Amino acid sequence: MITTFVLVHGAFCNAAAWSPLVRELTLRGHRALAVDLPGHGPTARIPDGGSALAGVGTADDVAAVTPVVERAARNGPVVLVGTSRGGLTVTAVANARPDLLARAVYVSAWCCTAPRASYEGVGESLLDPLVGGLLAADPVALGALRVAWPTAGATFDGLHRALLADGTPDELRGYLATMDTDESLHIDEDAVRLGAGAAVPRTFVRLTEDRALPPALQDRFVADADAAFPDHPFDVHDLRSSHIGFQLRPDGLADLLTGA
Repeated sequence: MITTFVLVHGAFCNAAAWSPLVRELTLRGHRALAVDLPGHGPTARIPDGGSALAGVGTADDVAAVTPVVERAARNGPVVLVGTSRGGLTVTAVANARPDLLARAVYVSAWCCTAPRASYEGVGESLLDPLVGGLLAADPVALGALRVAWPTAGATFDGLHRALLADGTPDELRGYLATMDTDESLHIDEDAVRLGAGAAVPRTFVRLTEDRALPPALQDRFVADADAAFPDHPFDVHDLRSSHIGFQLRPDGLADLLTGA
């Protein structure tokens, strides 16, 4: 049977981020599809005076992804892949429906076995100091995060170093042009902490050149999960890539996914 790869994007992104990988996997004879989480991609809306993502949270993400996985599972094994914040959704779906998944893959992605706050400050993230300068609205008043993506200047240069140091400024501008401006604030701490989903075989792809979600934090996710679930350890692979470089040049990740 042919494996179906279901791909979950990170914060402020949408299914478009996965287009090069979907194309590569499909040309290799696999099925692949990328999902848009609620309020992202074609469903992104910015109503007057508010955000369509106000009040949207983990349960909504799980409700959007699970039916896709259910339908895909009718045709064969499903591998659920998430990157960055998308790892929270992968864990929540795996916890809710471990029976649907042949494997869960975390590509430099959040995988919590402890409260998220306990991971703050692990490793040096070049992205964290930039967040305040990106905000375009008061998150509390808006009920969501809203950013304005720059195309030049010091903040843009900082994003280049944090997200795509192995790419060109023009590549980053093109990538940012596909991103959304709003992101949900609401994360269900219990749902995104690895539980029943630990029984699903798991792979962690370490992005060795990631300066947004640094290798030290990636390693902490793996170490904590392996300590909590020693009978179900992560299968770990290194990929030389920045935080988003692997999405623009997907051959390396496609090799790992098809090998797994």
